[in-house]
Order: sequence, then structure tokens, then C-alpha cells
Amino acid sequence: MAIRVALQHRTTYRFDRQVNLGPHEIRLRPAPHCRTPILGYSFNVAPDKHFLNWQQDPYGNWVARLVFTAPADRLEIVVDVVADMTVINPFDFFVEPYAELFPLRYAPALGKELIPFLETEPPGPLLAAWLERFRATLTGGEKTVDMLVALNQQLQREIQYLVRMEPGVQTPQETLESARGSCRDSGWLLVQILRHLGLAARFASGYLIQLVADEKSLDGPSGTDKDFTDLHAWTEVYLPGAGWIGLDPTSGLLAGEGHIPLACTPDASSAAPISGALDECEVTFHHEMTVVRLNEQPRSTKPYTVNQWTEIEALGHAVDRELVAGDVRLTMGGEPTFVSIDDMDGEEWNTAAVGPDKRRISAGLIDRLMRRFAPGGLLHFGQGKWYPGESLPRWALTAYWRRDGDAIWANTDYLAREDKDYGHGPEEAEKFITALARRLKVPEGTVHAAFEDPWFYIRKERLLPINVDPLDNKLEDEEERARLADIFDR
Repeated sequence: MAIRVALQHRTTYRFDRQVNLGPHEIRLRPAPHCRTPILGYSFNVAPDKHFLNWQQDPYGNWVARLVFTAPADRLEIVVDVVADMTVINPFDFFVEPYAELFPLRYAPALGKELIPFLETEPPGPLLAAWLERFRATLTGGEKTVDMLVALNQQLQREIQYLVRMEPGVQTPQETLESARGSCRDSGWLLVQILRHLGLAARFASGYLIQLVADEKSLDGPSGTDKDFTDLHAWTEVYLPGAGWIGLDPTSGLLAGEGHIPLACTPDASSAAPISGALDECEVTFHHEMTVVRLNEQPRSTKPYTVNQWTEIEALGHAVDRELVAGDVRLTMGGEPTFVSIDDMDGEEWNTAAVGPDKRRISAGLIDRLMRRFAPGGLLHFGQGKWYPGESLPRWALTAYWRRDGDAIWANTDYLAREDKDYGHGPEEAEKFITALARRLKVPEGTVHAAFEDPWFYIRKERLLPINVDPLDNKLEDEEERARLADIFDR
């Protein structure tokens, strides 16, 4: 499925008076490790009187640092993203053999690099009890990926999702006590659980795009009933060999093409989309997000509609009328490709220049074509194209005829057929060329048998570069072996 969407994210702060804006940091640009292809991105800020510098924080996230040069009564940030929503298989990764089973220990060098993502907070009584119960369900030797899937789904069942407008992130204790939380709350809870289990984890903040499914699910919820996007938060865990893998405890699923990370950090407070200071004032806040489908290809679950097919057919007829009106005619190209019906997969009909049957069948074909379309024509078998890497040119089978219908070659019985062995060899060739020379009154003694010139090959050998060995013949090449054998025979 190939669907291209445009996401717009508009955030507006209106102040009750002109205020001074301090430096602001904006984390609203898809992170470098985003798996969803980002085809277009724009970032616009009002007021216009500001300086913008793109930076990367210590964790590789894009940060737009804004410095404002004049007071303003509003701050508006507009982000536009064009994304390719081709389906991503979230399980398309491999895990190092030593990490396939849980529990696992990171290699020393890797563990050192992951230190910021392994730091834990004091668990608190509820989290400590939760971890004890979860460890009791493990028998030892579980597959790491299976354990993570089960853990993610368990949190989805136990923590009720709610929209929470208060700033900040709840502690794991608060989330477990109320059994409710926003996406950032359950995401941070999962980060702490994973770290207490010895796995490196980080907090992920980004966009979530959900599109209406083409067909309703038969074995579970079908998802949203309209195309939808919003800011979202989830968790990423580091698996040796696979890298950072996204887990979304809000849905209980692994992160897919709809998850577009903007900032991934060891602490949730470092991933805030917008942070900065300003003079004390009254503020009106407005937040708006939209997603529209720019282009989507027909697919098995959503083919062309009847109306679309009608429009396509009408367009085809309109093109036909224009071609007829312009006297535009279609014809077959100069090199139609024919393949033997008896050996469609043979090398001579796909890649090889020659083969056991190509010359014979081709000759029969052109003979039939000439008898049908050009009676009295002349068949000529000569040199065709010479492709790079091939030692000899290919054959070109050509039929010539007159447009006025007069015959060029009257008696086709004198044309030799490729599918018939006439028993002729070198002796008959000598008799023919001698008789031809006599008929053309060429002086006697000028007809000689021709062989490959050994002096030519000796000279060719002397012209080889100094680093080329003349004894290094390509004997694995059947054509090269036959050529050498023929030379040695003489």
C-alpha cells in the first residue's frame, strides 16, 4: 500500500500585550532515525523578527533554536510534513544471538554507551510490587522479543488511556495508583519498567498518524473511523543487533509507519516539543493538527471505484479521438522480440546471444514472414549488432523486397534453409569459390584457403600491457575454448 499524506501542525500562543520572548527550543522535526519516509518538511515561525539555528542535541534529535529580536503579541509555529505511509513491518529486524533470550546482559562496550538509558528512579512500592509480580511470571529463557510484546500488551490492558492536559509526566507510582494516564505517562512507566529489568530504554515523543482501514477487522478493533493525527509518546528499547525498537503501551503494539519520532531522550522532560521563556502575561493557547491524503495507489483492499474507472475509460476514448484526428498511427518497433514457445526459459531466449535452436528457428520465422508479406524478396543473413563484452557480432536476418511488387529473387528454391543439412563442407566451398572466380574471369592462382593468421596473434600478444599474462586464457568460456582449439588444429 502506498499512501502519501500531508500533516500540518499549528501551535499558537496569543498574549494580552507585547512581551519579550526569550530563546526557545523547538523539537518538531522528524528525528534522523525515523523509519517512515519523510518526503517534505517545512518549519515557519511568527513573529518574523527572529534568528533560527538548527542544532542536534546530545542524542541526535533536531532542535530549532529561536532567538527573537523584538517584542511580540503572539508566537505561532507551523510545521508541514509530507510522509509516505507505506506499511512497515515492525518485526523486520534481527537480534544478536546472545540477546535472543531474556534475561540478557549487554556487551561491556555497548553497555557503557547505553548508561544514560539504563539509569533508574527509585521504584516506589507500587512499581516494586509490579516488577516482583512480573518477574514471577517469567520461567527463564523466554525469547526477548516475545517477552517485550507480552509486557507491552499487559500495560495496555492495565493502564486506562486518558487525555490529560496538565503539564509534565506522572511518576510510575502515580500512574499505577490511578491505573490511568496519558500516552506520555504510560510511555514513561514502560521506560522505567524496562530499565529495572536491565534493558536500555528511552522516551519517544512524536507524531502519530492513524488512517482509516480499507476493510474492517474480522478479529479485533478496526481502529479509527477517520484519518487522524496528534502528538503522541511511546517507548523505545535497545536490542543488540536490532537497534532501537518502538513499543507503544497506549495501543499495545510495536511502533509502525504511523509513528514519526521527533525527539528520543533518556528523560521525558528533555523531549518537550516547545520550551522557552517570556515575560509574565495572560496567554491564550490554540493547537490544531490535520492530516490529508495527497495520493494513494489502488490496491487489492481498495481498488478503483466505478466512477474512477468511468473517468479512465472516458480519458482513453478522448485520447483515441485526438490520435485519429491528428492522423497518428501506431506501428511495431524495428526490433520485436520473439521467444520459442517450446523453451521459454532457455538461456538463448533470455540472456545468451546464440544457442542450439535460435538460429534455426529464427531462419524459419523470417522465411515464413517473407513468403507472407514479401513474396519475391531476398533473404540476407549478415552481421548485426556487436555488444560490449561479446567476442563476435550477432546475426542479422533481413528480408528485402520492392514496393512495386517486382521480384528481387525469383526462385526461392535456391535459398539454403537453416533446418536442412546439405552435406557441404570445406571441399564444396573451395569448388564454389574457384568456379565463381573463373566465371568472373579472376586470374588463376588467386584463390587460396584462408586460416587465422598466427603472426597476427603474436603481434597482438606483444601489444598486451605489461601486467597482463598471455597464458591466462579464459578457458572456462566455452566460446574461448573452441576458438583456441580451432587455432591449434591449424
